[in-house]
Amino acid sequence: MTRGIALVRRPGHRLADGLVTHIERTDVDLTRARQQHEAYRTALADAGWQVREVDPADQCPDAVFVEDTVVVCDGLAVVTRPGAPERRPEIAATEKAVREAGLDVVRIEAPGTLDGGDVLQVGDTVYVGRGGRTNDEGVAQLAAHLASRGRTVVPVPLRAVLHLKSAVTALPDGTLLALPDLFDADALRRPVRTVDEEAGCHVVPLGGDRVLLAASAPRTAALVADLGFTPVVVDISEYEKLEGCVTCLSVLIPRA
Repeated sequence: MTRGIALVRRPGHRLADGLVTHIERTDVDLTRARQQHEAYRTALADAGWQVREVDPADQCPDAVFVEDTVVVCDGLAVVTRPGAPERRPEIAATEKAVREAGLDVVRIEAPGTLDGGDVLQVGDTVYVGRGGRTNDEGVAQLAAHLASRGRTVVPVPLRAVLHLKSAVTALPDGTLLALPDLFDADALRRPVRTVDEEAGCHVVPLGGDRVLLAASAPRTAALVADLGFTPVVVDISEYEKLEGCVTCLSVLIPRA
């Protein structure tokens, strides 16, 4: 992976009103959330990424989770149609940002729905969670768009989890870290490494041997180090209260 642009969007004043689906709502400290987001941006920059901010969408509490609004693959940006209708106003500013980044742009159209958090790219295979936010039509449209990039899309049924990448992500060598009880792991058709921390299955390869993960997964950070990678640890506890994870807060656009 050649480091390029990292898209982020700062948390708005309504962050605490964000959607929660599979966990109980708890109070969010906005000041602390802003500090954590600043540290997250710094971690990306320190890893060599050019951090660019997507225009605010302050009327949308979940807009900080910018990953859900676009899928980037080999110079193509697929602007999504989020499964939660109240999140759809978020996509306009993201589309503007990816156009300014010089990407080709296509869209998921109604009746399709797709959240970027359901899309896990591992080599030429793109796993797509089929759950409450992404429907069959959204999966089919994404498959059609990514065929031009030589990618194969594999649907993965979800169980008690918001997004696919809430349950499984990949290390730079393709090793899958997962909580397999939360989704149909057999659909992946490849082995997974089970972790024992909820946040342990959320990692973001940053290029080279660096891997971003949450401070709430110290045992997984140790595992990542034992596997020969360099853990980059950030505290995102305020976002975890909203079912967020390290993947949700950015969109990485590698340099061609």
